Amino acid sequence: MTTYLLAGGGTAGHVNPLLAVADGLRGRALEDGVLVLGTREGLEARLVPERGYELLIVDKVPFPRRLNRDAAAFPARFRRAIAQVREHIRAHGVDVVVGFGGYASAPAYVAASREKVPFVVHEANAKPGLANILGARRAAEVGVAFDGTPLKRSEVVGMPLRREIVELDRRERRAEAADHFDLDADRPVLLVFGGSLGARRLNEAFGEGHGGAWRDVIDAGWQLLHVTGERSTLSDPGVDGYAVRRYVDRMDLAFALADMIVSRAGAATVSEISALGIPAVYVPYAVGNGEQALNAASAVDAGAARLISDGDFTAARVREEIVPLLADAERREAMARAANHVGTRSGTDNVIAMLDRALSWS
Repeated sequence: MTTYLLAGGGTAGHVNPLLAVADGLRGRALEDGVLVLGTREGLEARLVPERGYELLIVDKVPFPRRLNRDAAAFPARFRRAIAQVREHIRAHGVDVVVGFGGYASAPAYVAASREKVPFVVHEANAKPGLANILGARRAAEVGVAFDGTPLKRSEVVGMPLRREIVELDRRERRAEAADHFDLDADRPVLLVFGGSLGARRLNEAFGEGHGGAWRDVIDAGWQLLHVTGERSTLSDPGVDGYAVRRYVDRMDLAFALADMIVSRAGAATVSEISALGIPAVYVPYAVGNGEQALNAASAVDAGAARLISDGDFTAARVREEIVPLLADAERREAMARAANHVGTRSGTDNVIAMLDRALSWS
């Protein structure tokens, strides 16, 4: 029996690959122990117990970004977090640790090193976080989702993906997906979405009431599945072939129906779209340090996707660049073939293989 400790959380970008690996480990050997380390404040506090895993708690200790009172208190707080993880490792007889970034990972890497337990690092974003940058220096194995991610001794293993994406047969599920969204399975579909909260720029470029290009998509012979986000007030013109949804809880069916996608470029989004071989146009979220543009870079460089900056994404740009692409079947097919080369559905298995190697070397 092997006991695994999976550390990470805070956001869905850290929690979802962690849970994919947890499910893969549990499915491989039911007798093995699979534990998750996270904070009380992160998304993992809800999602991990819901998935049936025990959540071990560590204090949330952000790295200080400036010299202030929090910075002065950081060393003592971080030492306490490390001590908490060391106690968890001893109490549960942990054999190997894998971190996915976030607040829980940094103390987990230090604690594992001090307890002489091997640990593995997985970085989901093309621009790595500080915890994983530091952890990679002593990790037994380092895996990244995207080629070109600057982490020492790393190998590209892909993104651990949700089982419903890994096992999705798009052709087999197309009729079901079309029925689910009240669209025609025999006509092509453009899927537009901006994540769970939507994307104002995408909504304005396509939507009713903003001079959006939705009608141009319909006139091109395509259908449009537009996921606006729960907070959106975008109106639905009630036109055949234009399905407006505030929220979609079956993104597997949306992907099954999509012949092309326009979306933000979160790490999981890019990984899922590439793994499914769907041509895409990415509109990276403008806030931050350019992480989303970097996430899309390998797909764009391979010819699997195009990138339009948030500031340039308008209805006019949709008409100039995206609508002509809808009419170019040969170009879209080439993009789909390229996506199959940059995407992978084996990210979960690849991370588990890293854990096996780390155990064999310990």
